[in-house]
Amino acid sequence: MSESVSIASPEGKLLVLTPGLGAVATTFIAGVEAVRRGRARPYGSLTQLQTIRLGRRSAGRNPLIREFLPLAELDDLVFGAWDIFPDDAYEAAVRAQVLEERDLKPLEDFLRTIRPMPAVFDRQYVRRLDGPNVKKARTKKELAQMLREDICRAMDETGAQRAVMIWCGSTEVYTRPSDCHRSIEAFEAGLEANDPAITPSQLYAYAAIMEGVPYANGAPNLSADVPALEQLAEEKGVPIAGKDFKTGQTMLKTALAPAFKVRMLGVRGWFSTNILGNRDGEVLDDIDSFRAKEVTKSGVLDTILQPELYPELYSNLYHKVRINFYPPRGDAKESWDNIDIFGWMGYPMQIKVNFLCRDSILAAPIVLDLALFLDLAARAGLKGIQEWLSFYFKSPHVQEGHVPEHDLFIQHIRLKNTLRVLGGEAPITHLSEEFELYENLK
Repeated sequence: MSESVSIASPEGKLLVLTPGLGAVATTFIAGVEAVRRGRARPYGSLTQLQTIRLGRRSAGRNPLIREFLPLAELDDLVFGAWDIFPDDAYEAAVRAQVLEERDLKPLEDFLRTIRPMPAVFDRQYVRRLDGPNVKKARTKKELAQMLREDICRAMDETGAQRAVMIWCGSTEVYTRPSDCHRSIEAFEAGLEANDPAITPSQLYAYAAIMEGVPYANGAPNLSADVPALEQLAEEKGVPIAGKDFKTGQTMLKTALAPAFKVRMLGVRGWFSTNILGNRDGEVLDDIDSFRAKEVTKSGVLDTILQPELYPELYSNLYHKVRINFYPPRGDAKESWDNIDIFGWMGYPMQIKVNFLCRDSILAAPIVLDLALFLDLAARAGLKGIQEWLSFYFKSPHVQEGHVPEHDLFIQHIRLKNTLRVLGGEAPITHLSEEFELYENLK
């Protein structure tokens, strides 16, 4: 057993702030309240339901993660949000059409108390949406200051001692890092100059970090993953993570691809398509917003399959990703995957996967876990990019020079080993059950 990391106690309330009060955020908030009232179970949440093995398997030490580490309790969570529409959380949840009336109506009294603050929004970055609940200012610096004031006011009003921010807003258009992203000095000069390379999500990330609030980006757009904000997070001692929640099709992709590689089965083609009809689908119907999503969804296979190491198996892989807006489907997204593989003596085989998922149902427990783990990281004194949270993202945010890990199972091992170390336990390795061999090697 190693020495445990000093972790401050999670005393008082934790404010979970969500830029965006749409399908994902309202499903998350309603679900937490339903669990607190004993009306639902937190299925899909590692922090609430998963155990963590400590030491030898034969020792039978398998506490729940939330019993092993001092996570914030669900009863201590309070909520705040921004949105371009003024609807309260109940009205927004009804509009999102994720949860049924029988689940929402009993929570109406609580959800009505959560009203969104005016959002920082610009149609230049999300072209398919528009709404009246939007901040106005002369410069982006002033907008960032307004967000900082919102954070402080929300903490005062809710009586929270700590806060985290999870981006649950729409996907912005695809952008690349610019000169203003090279340093925090350049970034702040860009705020003054209204640099078009600084997007609304970057303003939220900047405001959060400046207020000491851990930040995670649940969308694929460029946000905290620029040198300026990475530098700021280190200087301010703030944990950051991202990006793009790994929910449906990509979750399965990062589970299937490792299986092919460990069995040395080749892959000739992987065609992925989706239909969805919620606000996310409407936004992604714009080609530039889709480009941001396409990059995160398409980038997983090369890292997992490593064609540079196995050229005869994967160097000629044809990978295509499509997303189609289909209003009748709503939040009940459907994905299809056609995978052309080959095995012994080059004989071809095919795999067809049809996943009829509920996007926000899969995303809501991710929001909860990220909020609790980022709060834990902050109380443990961790700062900057939290690569151990890659498990939750399609496009993991990593340190410069690091290769993102996309394999779902390796990500899970890394997450749990980080939790073990935080709790003063030894990491689990592949040698941990071969104790005689392990001791001889030592």
